[in-house]
Amino acid sequence: MMKRYKPTKEEILAAAGKTVPDLIAPDLRVLFCGINPSLYTAATGYNFARPGNRFWPTLHAAGFTPRRLQPEEQQELLSYGCGITNFVERATVAAAELNKQELVAGGKLLVEKVLHYKPRVLAMLGVTAYRDAFGRRDAAIGLQPETIGDTRLWVLPNPSGLNAHYTPDALARVYGELREAL
Repeated sequence: MMKRYKPTKEEILAAAGKTVPDLIAPDLRVLFCGINPSLYTAATGYNFARPGNRFWPTLHAAGFTPRRLQPEEQQELLSYGCGITNFVERATVAAAELNKQELVAGGKLLVEKVLHYKPRVLAMLGVTAYRDAFGRRDAAIGLQPETIGDTRLWVLPNPSGLNAHYTPDALARVYGELREAL
C-alpha cells in the first residue's frame, strides 16, 4: 500500500479550480459520479481523498471491493468494474459554490461520457446535484426510471462527511442495494 500524501494548507488553497482526471474505462459495471472534487482531492490528485469522506469505506462495506482501498489505490477500482467521474470538474471548497448552470452543463457532458464508455450503471452521488443537472425535481435515492442509452441511472447519497443524513451503516446499506442489483 502506498503512503498517504497529506497536502499542506497552501497546496489545498492553491487547488481551487483545478481538476482531477476521471477514473474510467469502457463497459464498467458502475461509474460513480461525484458532484465535484474538493480542494483536498485536487491537491492530492486522488478522488474522494479528504480524510472525512466516506466513499472508500462505504464501497468496501457495501461489497464493491474486497478490502478498504485508500484514495492512492484508486486505480485498483477499475479491476472491480468501477470507475469515478464528476458532474463538474473544477475543485471548490464546497459543492454549494457551484451554480445550477454548471451542473446542467456537467450533466450534458456526463451523458456524452456515458454514451461513449457504456457503463452498466451510472451512480450519481447526490440527489440534489442529479435533480439540478437533469431537471428531475422529484428524483429520490435509488434506481431512476430513465436511462442514458442502455445505462441505468441510480442515485446514491453523497458520501461526504458533511452529509449528516446518512450514517456509515446507512450508506453501506443503500450502496449495497445497488451492488445487489448489478
